[in-house]
Amino acid sequence: MIYKSFKIRLEPNNKKLSAFKGHAGVSRHAYNNGLSYCNDLFSKKEKTPSAIDLHKWLVATIKKEYSWYYNYSKCSPQKALRDLETAYKNFHRTQKKSGYSLKDKKGRLQGLPNFKKKGIKDSFYLEGAIKIQDKKIKLPKIGWVNLSEYTEVNAIKNCVISRVANDWFVSFKTEYNPIKTEKKCKSVGVDLGIKTLATLSNGEEFTNLKPYQNAKIKLRKQQKEVSRRFVKGAKNQSSNYKKSVLKLSKTHKTISDVRKDNIHKLTTYLAKNFETVVIEDLAVKNMSKNHNLASAILDGGFFEFKRQLLYKKQWYKGNVIIANRFFPSSKLCSVCGVKNIKLKLSQRTWTCENNHKLNRDLNASINLEKLAMSSIVSAFGDESSTDNSVQFVDELGIKHQMFTFV
Repeated sequence: MIYKSFKIRLEPNNKKLSAFKGHAGVSRHAYNNGLSYCNDLFSKKEKTPSAIDLHKWLVATIKKEYSWYYNYSKCSPQKALRDLETAYKNFHRTQKKSGYSLKDKKGRLQGLPNFKKKGIKDSFYLEGAIKIQDKKIKLPKIGWVNLSEYTEVNAIKNCVISRVANDWFVSFKTEYNPIKTEKKCKSVGVDLGIKTLATLSNGEEFTNLKPYQNAKIKLRKQQKEVSRRFVKGAKNQSSNYKKSVLKLSKTHKTISDVRKDNIHKLTTYLAKNFETVVIEDLAVKNMSKNHNLASAILDGGFFEFKRQLLYKKQWYKGNVIIANRFFPSSKLCSVCGVKNIKLKLSQRTWTCENNHKLNRDLNASINLEKLAMSSIVSAFGDESSTDNSVQFVDELGIKHQMFTFV
């Protein structure tokens, strides 16, 4: 079954805003108390309780002491404890292989869950009779709240309310029936880069907006302002400090929004208009170790591009081929196939032994497209597997992966 997710900005009044903050506070309070309880058990080398056991403990101890829990939906603390159970499972999975010896920079065991702080990633979970009607949404224990835009969805089972900067959003998913659209072209190769976000094998180029790089000066001024107004050791910071933090968070949100919007437009265009899209399996973590290029690489959002393209191809049907990261797409001449072993990263254009002048990015995208056009492949694996993927070998003997969505 295929689902489609929605994230819509809410427009709450002061009463609803107080309810949002209260639910987020209950969720945070349950998580932090549960984490403290789990940490005590872990230090005593006792078994970590499940989410059900944690909820029984919460009702028997915490809810008796804090009666205001009953003013809010019971779903919020329950989901917080389920998240805590997942966090501890991930922690044990990470540490088990090393014998609980992996530590972070602060000397703590790596992967150990952290306590939540007020105002940082505030969110809570709701389920029940949730309705959407006339640009409004009805939430359990909260009531009708205005939406910033219309949606065709009428009823949903559950949702998550979250805060980014000073805006509140509702997120939910519904069942989606994919529509197979008519594709303009059979295949296209996509080469991701820094100066140009994407170069297609048909010659099209998509600009890299570089939102973080363009906002660096503004961010620096705002970060200095936050640092200047912070009073070390003070229990409560000043109102001016809180205003500066909010201003900084809004700038970060704008940077994130610009980047995501640019990638959404690109991935939607590729998913709708091309039957087969070929991309590279970039090792972003390793690439970002180059400190001269790390900021520009992360600003491009290469991993987000791959993630969006895969799920959008489920909606619009077609194939996605992920080329092996060791495939020499830039070093192979797309005309004669000669390999330039000495090609440097700084060389944006080069000439092969047979005097073919090549643009580095365009040449790479053409080589990627040839993976889809090549007829000499050896497929192996189960094409009917649950992840719809199959591996094949190209003419150079390199393995690649193809996802098929019919």
